[in-house]
Amino acid sequence: MRFHFAEAAGDPAHWLPLARSLEEAGFTGICLADSLAYPTESDARYPYTEDGTREFLRGKPFIEPLVLAAAVTAATSRLEVTPFVLKLPVRPPVLVAKQAASVAALSGGRLSLGVGISPWPQDFTMMGVDFEKRGKRLDECIDIIRGLCAGGAFQFHGEFYDIPEIEMNPVPARPLPILIGGHSEAALRRSVVRGDGWMSAGGSTEELDRILERLGELRRELAPEKEFRTFAASREAFTVEGVRRLADSGVTDVVVGFRGVHESGPDERTLDQRIEQIEKYAAAVIAPF
Repeated sequence: MRFHFAEAAGDPAHWLPLARSLEEAGFTGICLADSLAYPTESDARYPYTEDGTREFLRGKPFIEPLVLAAAVTAATSRLEVTPFVLKLPVRPPVLVAKQAASVAALSGGRLSLGVGISPWPQDFTMMGVDFEKRGKRLDECIDIIRGLCAGGAFQFHGEFYDIPEIEMNPVPARPLPILIGGHSEAALRRSVVRGDGWMSAGGSTEELDRILERLGELRRELAPEKEFRTFAASREAFTVEGVRRLADSGVTDVVVGFRGVHESGPDERTLDQRIEQIEKYAAAVIAPF
């Protein structure tokens, strides 16, 4: 089992010392949240909170995940970084490919690219991208990033992007892992067909079990030989027994944090308090593995 840390919107000054503490404690990696900007007004519903709002994000600081990935990998020697997840279809895919390839090259291949679709129309509007057919746009973005990061001449002619033959350098020394976030049937299918793994956004144990079962069906049907990573943010990841059950269910990577992702208001914990939580978890849960 691999162990990853994820907490969004804490004090930006904490990120690098936290990353070093995670590495020392035996964590595999760190997952980095993405939030471009907070719209003053929005009537769209957020799918991962009970009331459908994202008020918990108001006023919280977010560092752009690929910028933060570069800083974290420079401050550590083996810690992996994974955006959890990058809102890919609102971004220019050639630029994302360049950013991801650059981080991978500088870090010795310690970047995995977690991607997904933002549920917020405002994210698309502020970036000048059409909200319609966003799933198909995401598919094209993934194909472009894969093609460019593989090295050599590449061109792409799709519904949304028309890219003449170009070549990117440097490219990752090994294929860039692309992980897909989302709980819909389309997201699960995309993770199996186009991705190298799936990332959960949390939820109940029952929901996770249902998704893992469906993922297993899709993998057997569509890609039985493909290596596949499954990231799960789960309450069960806080005990050794729970982690073992997750492993038996097909989870390869657990994601933990010590403050609820959807908690409103500022994070009042000091850096020392946050490091203490990391060290206690590592001693109680990671050490037995």
